[in-house]
Amino acid sequence: MQLYNSLSRTKEEFVPHEAGKVSMYTCGPTVYHFAHIGNLRTYIMEDILDRYLRYSGYEVTRVMNITDVGHLTSDADTGEDKMLKGAKREKKTVMEIAKFYTDCFFVDCKALNIRRPEVVEPATSCIDEFIRVIESLMEKGYAYEAGGNIYFDTSKLKQYYMFHNFEEEDLAVGVREGVEADGNKRNKADFVLWFTKSKFDDQELKWNSPWGVGYPGWHIECSCISMKHLGGHLDIHCGGIDNAFPHHTNEIAQSEAYLGHKWCNYWFHVLHLNTNSGKMSKSKGEFLTVSLLTEKGYDPMVYRFFCLQSHYRKSLVFSWENMENAKVAYQKLIARIAALKEDGEIDRAVFDAQKENFVKALDNDLNTSLAVTALYDVLKAKTNDATKLALLRDFDTVLCLNLLENAAKQNTESSAEAEKPVSDDPFIREIEAMIEARKEAKKAKNYAEADRIRAVLSEKGVTLIDTKDGTTYRIEGQA
Repeated sequence: MQLYNSLSRTKEEFVPHEAGKVSMYTCGPTVYHFAHIGNLRTYIMEDILDRYLRYSGYEVTRVMNITDVGHLTSDADTGEDKMLKGAKREKKTVMEIAKFYTDCFFVDCKALNIRRPEVVEPATSCIDEFIRVIESLMEKGYAYEAGGNIYFDTSKLKQYYMFHNFEEEDLAVGVREGVEADGNKRNKADFVLWFTKSKFDDQELKWNSPWGVGYPGWHIECSCISMKHLGGHLDIHCGGIDNAFPHHTNEIAQSEAYLGHKWCNYWFHVLHLNTNSGKMSKSKGEFLTVSLLTEKGYDPMVYRFFCLQSHYRKSLVFSWENMENAKVAYQKLIARIAALKEDGEIDRAVFDAQKENFVKALDNDLNTSLAVTALYDVLKAKTNDATKLALLRDFDTVLCLNLLENAAKQNTESSAEAEKPVSDDPFIREIEAMIEARKEAKKAKNYAEADRIRAVLSEKGVTLIDTKDGTTYRIEGQA
């Protein structure tokens, strides 16, 4: 398998530290708000990597953190703690916010078939580990105390900027404009390992430490949680491209200073999901969620399918038109699969040849676009339906698009519709005919006609109820 390594900026053959086993770390969510679909694109692509490694025969142990303390609103160790900001917004405690949005995150993951990692660890459960590693960094001369906080000293490193050939002046105080420099730092690139009460007196979550009552910085959390569960040699570290600097850069600095050797061999970064106005971001206050997609009639599998049609190292542009195109393509794919019958014996020669194309696509830096093309190649292959269904079932253990499940569901619904008795009531027949006409109008994107039909029915005392499974109705005066 060839995998692009952000650290070397080249495709490399993937060779794990221990034969047959893969240790994988995923930067988890900061649980102060809902995850937007841009965040979830990253988790979908990481999920494909995880599943493909398992498909290829590796024993994978995957760890994810939950950031419930320490992540500030600025990359330069300034601003408000995001968790505290969320708690103030909703007039709840930080732990209530963390529990609610952690649960929401995993509901979204389940809807998108994103596999839950073997280990999910909240930062607040690892305070002792953070303190122990910070103490060791101070003893080794890599950290210092200033202004009540503990900072990592980047001047002690041979190389700090690992992912790009940055000029130090370009990154003087972080990646965002308008950020004030921290006067306590010896060097512009230094970052906080531990905050004390001297800086944030209103912080809700605080712990005793050798340096005073305080809480950890964001960057130390991922290093310690990874080392706690996966040891000192990590195979793959995943995250969005916006985490490469400063978060992942700082993780490498503190981890390798603590361990005394190279920490992680492969860095897997997913590029942004953009809208027509730029990168999707919670800070703009206008972000899209899985629940919103569902409310608008999109099966979460349509969004997963939309993401897989593009390579993870390419920015992806979201628009409702693009989502509608993905929906139509997915529905047509399901319809073609639904037409297949379980008949005959599997043709092993065809099966192996088609599978080779699928594997070749994903071995080439996880090229999901070509892997999706392999699905269509199966449907076009000159072989029997049993072979096609076996291949689709096999491929979907990685792609997880619910292909056969939704095809079976479509067949069941079609059978039920065919067997549905025709009402003797002419008014009911008229309602159902108008609902079907409205459905066809929406398919044709003739929303004015669809709205007209709804209005006509409303005048007749019929209220339409749109759900993800179709349209039902209620007649005024009837239960």
